[in-house]
Amino acid sequence: MEGWVMGKLAVQALRAVLAVVLAGTVFVQVSMLWLLVSGSDPEDGSLPLTPLRVIVVLGMVAAQAALVSVWRLVTMVRRGTVFSHKAFRYVDIVIGSIVSVSLMWFVVTAINAPGQREDPGVSVIMAGIGVAILGVALIVFVLRMLLAQAVARDAEAAQMQAELDEVI
Repeated sequence: MEGWVMGKLAVQALRAVLAVVLAGTVFVQVSMLWLLVSGSDPEDGSLPLTPLRVIVVLGMVAAQAALVSVWRLVTMVRRGTVFSHKAFRYVDIVIGSIVSVSLMWFVVTAINAPGQREDPGVSVIMAGIGVAILGVALIVFVLRMLLAQAVARDAEAAQMQAELDEVI
């Protein structure tokens, strides 16, 4: 009973976090789109702001896709249906979102690099962050492989149970 209550609390806590983060991404998107459409913030700095804002909006779309997919996976966990082939769709969306965010980060790094000629360490650190983001995608991919093994074992167990039921 205690494990069930803790599991239910964990699911509710995760859903609350996902909802707050999703609301935050929508706020950032609306803010960036408003700046892009209204033209109220002229580009007078050393960095081209319009491409950066577009990347931020696209990054928020990728984050939202991942958040919705995690929400769906949490729902499947709560229902006890996560060990099915339907879960792969959501895990693949999460992986794709992470990879797309890392690629967008590399574009931001490239946009920022010309301003860092005197101190290229910033660009190296930014590239390292992009590699770390790709590393997160690889971790989720390994977890996907574990899910595939669990789904296969679950199907195998169901088949063995059916065979045992026939014998009995």
